[in-house]
Amino acid sequence: MTSTNCGLPRYGTGKLRSNKSFLVRKRFSPPGPQTVPESCPGYWQWFLIAGWMGIWILAVGWAQAAAPRVLPPDQKPKDSRLGPLKDLNGYFPMQVSKTPEEWQVRAERLRRQVLVAAGLWPMPTKAPLNAVIHGRVDRPEYTVEKVYLETFPGYYLTGNLYRPKNRSGPGPAVLSPHGHWPNGRFYDAGEKQLAEQIKKGEEKFDPSGRYPLQARCVQLARMGCTVFLYDMVGYADSQQLAHRAGVRPEMNTMENWGFFSPQAELHLQSIFGLQTYNSIRALDWLSQLDGVDPKRIGVTGASGGGTQTFILCAVDDRPAVAVPVVMVSTAMQGGCTCENANYLRIGAGNIDLAALMAPRPLGLVSANDWTKEMDTKGFPELKAHYTMLGVPDRVAHWAFLQFPHNYNYVSRSVMYLWMNRWLQLGQKEPIVEEPFQPLSKEEMTVWDDSHPRPPGGPDFERRLLRWWTEDAQKQLQALVPKDAQGLEKFRCVLGGAVDVMIGRRLPAPDQLEVVSVGAEARQGYRLEKLLLRYKPAQEEVPALLLRPANWQNGRLTLVLHPEGKQALFEAQGQPVPMIMELIQKQAEAVLLVDLFGQGEFTDDGKPLAKQPLVGAPKEPWQAYAAYTYGYNHPLFSKRVHDVLTAVAAAKQPTIGAQKVRLWALAGAGHWGAAVCAQAGQALEEARLQTGGFRFRQLNQIDHPDFLPGGAKYLDLPGMLALAAPLPLVIEGENPADLAVVQAAYQAAAASDRLQIVSPAR
Repeated sequence: MTSTNCGLPRYGTGKLRSNKSFLVRKRFSPPGPQTVPESCPGYWQWFLIAGWMGIWILAVGWAQAAAPRVLPPDQKPKDSRLGPLKDLNGYFPMQVSKTPEEWQVRAERLRRQVLVAAGLWPMPTKAPLNAVIHGRVDRPEYTVEKVYLETFPGYYLTGNLYRPKNRSGPGPAVLSPHGHWPNGRFYDAGEKQLAEQIKKGEEKFDPSGRYPLQARCVQLARMGCTVFLYDMVGYADSQQLAHRAGVRPEMNTMENWGFFSPQAELHLQSIFGLQTYNSIRALDWLSQLDGVDPKRIGVTGASGGGTQTFILCAVDDRPAVAVPVVMVSTAMQGGCTCENANYLRIGAGNIDLAALMAPRPLGLVSANDWTKEMDTKGFPELKAHYTMLGVPDRVAHWAFLQFPHNYNYVSRSVMYLWMNRWLQLGQKEPIVEEPFQPLSKEEMTVWDDSHPRPPGGPDFERRLLRWWTEDAQKQLQALVPKDAQGLEKFRCVLGGAVDVMIGRRLPAPDQLEVVSVGAEARQGYRLEKLLLRYKPAQEEVPALLLRPANWQNGRLTLVLHPEGKQALFEAQGQPVPMIMELIQKQAEAVLLVDLFGQGEFTDDGKPLAKQPLVGAPKEPWQAYAAYTYGYNHPLFSKRVHDVLTAVAAAKQPTIGAQKVRLWALAGAGHWGAAVCAQAGQALEEARLQTGGFRFRQLNQIDHPDFLPGGAKYLDLPGMLALAAPLPLVIEGENPADLAVVQAAYQAAAASDRLQIVSPAR
């Protein structure tokens, strides 16, 4: 981490206007002298009474009220989010940072994004790998052994270890993930395909062309490298889990779930994350292996193995050189479930993720596939990126557009040159593959009578995810702060994750535009129709500003409701009494908005009942949530974005608020919690009615509040805790369920700024 605060905003130390002590109360009965404690004077007395009024008002059915519109009835906001969702076949250009300092900030955010997406934030507890090496096969210049590593309890990563002979002292090594070749590590192209490839110039001879995965390992070993060729999930010897089992009803349970289920997504558990962790653990093992220099380790793979290559190098700074082949481009980003994860490519693409390798040497190979435009789209940006960092010679690109998707002889040849140069192998060039004796499947396979295949299947899958869940919860619970230093670490980890999940902080003034589209004078106040625009993303939020005739205190209350702004008006078009009380008695302005998917964003004015998803899946694996949420913000996050826009816009000259507080009513408190976590420093205070909402209660990936990762980070209480020390009232919660929130406020020396109002019994 670049700092203990993870680059996240620090929070102010405002106080409740009442300055009263910490209070926990039950929800009140109809207003009267007995409903407000004597210790709750003035403003907070109004606050609690207004809360009861708001709940009562909303209960009588005004959600269908005829509210004033900002836009004509047949018009929706000019908002980019109303267009098609982005998918893995979109266009993903890289915006090159202007300075190394600017890149350092972006790089920290991108690495954290990948780790959160992979379910590796925080990293799972690393236990001993219990490495087993056996079955040595002796060749004249190298040896090959069978390896399995226990990366998760009971789960094994399998592969073959190639070691050079006659090498003195620690030397270089290469990690080699194989990609989606049939049978993976056991791949055999066959005689017919080999003949065709030799005829086209893709390969030179047998057996190198018939066994290209073995060929690159053998050649690198002959060049002096220790090479670990390891399996992807569900390939070759790794059969405990299916590679892309997809959505299965029997795994979509609230307890003891499996991969691809809503609960797995709510905890950010994926095959992508498992494979990324396998690569990290393989690197752990290889770095400590006898005969390996940990500062001279390269990584190379093609296709899905290319994805594993640049993802490992994005999150781990130990690899010294990388060559991801036929994968990095501005076009298709990776079609398999193992190459996708929620949040992974929101605001970024494979070019950005590969750029995290810098300033370490990066070699890229393209073919006549989705990488074919790299010469003009992608590589120029990477070259400019490395040039900006002062190391233009450390990035290279070879385009072999005469060949289809491959890791053929021609591609392997340039990889050898790159490894030779940057791993300082000292080999005479050109480097030419020579014949070798290929291994049989029996000589490669890890499992035998003395080393039996470990159990797998559905029950094992459930146990694995249960361990992953419990381990994460144990680590996160240990972060519940006890003092100011602990609060900083809590914000770094939980706040860092929420920052990725929401994907936006408070907009800067120059990113906003507030446009007035009409106004009318009403009794005691002026109603203004506004469009709040967030320019970088071309978003437009309809808003109503109710400005008191005698507005002089500069205070404004932003009010949220699950049904949108229409729920806060009576059938006659007048604001509900709660809002009128704010305007007339408190002389405060009120800002009402339709968040994305509410009110003026929809055809019938009703909130979206389901989130739209990418595509129409034909196979169970194509229903994977990350094909949507890996490229698009969840609806929950989009709505939080709109609130952040409104908070920032309230202080623009067109509106002119000096102090802004947030009211999130009738169960809208979960959006408010995220706003406070991301921009609590911009608020004077907040009042959140959560209705006891928890992300873990959701079991449909198209639920409008479905937020991948939402359950993992101590659920809504964890998000609420990030508000400290913002003055905060939480309604609809039992205090015993919010221990983490109370701990955070106590650690911030702000217990007097937190109130929890229990639900009525």
